[in-house]
Amino acid sequence: MKIASVTSPVRGGTDALLSEVANLLQAQGMSLAGIVKDFGYAGVFENGCDTKVRILPEGPVTKITQDLGAGSDACRLDPGAIAQAVASVESGALEDADLFILNKFGPEEAAGRGFCSAIGAAIELDIPVLVGVGVASKSAFKDFTGGLATAIEPQTDAIIAWLRDNAS
Repeated sequence: MKIASVTSPVRGGTDALLSEVANLLQAQGMSLAGIVKDFGYAGVFENGCDTKVRILPEGPVTKITQDLGAGSDACRLDPGAIAQAVASVESGALEDADLFILNKFGPEEAAGRGFCSAIGAAIELDIPVLVGVGVASKSAFKDFTGGLATAIEPQTDAIIAWLRDNAS
């Protein structure tokens, strides 16, 4: 199974790294599928829980969080928006991708929803899968992959080396 995870110790570092890697690989002509955080969007909440993602390879950009008001401390993820993003990825050019990237294995994936089916489809197509995994989701990700994922250092060179070793 060609699946790897990356976790940055810096808040927001995994998102930034995966977006940077996606941009670099696309500039080199690689075909990508999945999602990365859109850094062109300035969220309105200081905790960073106001997110738009770019569906690879060429968009669209979509908001995956909902506005619950400034005082809310509930999870802002919008399951409907995530389902739409998943549908966009799965109906896109997944079969032609050189790499599948998921910016974050989060609560939806930990519950067996979200991008789990897209990850499975990429694996069935023998496409390498790169997933951002936060500390809170490491156990769920390990359960999801049966412990078969490779943990990669949060560095561009390490990701490129893993991809080179796992390219179809």
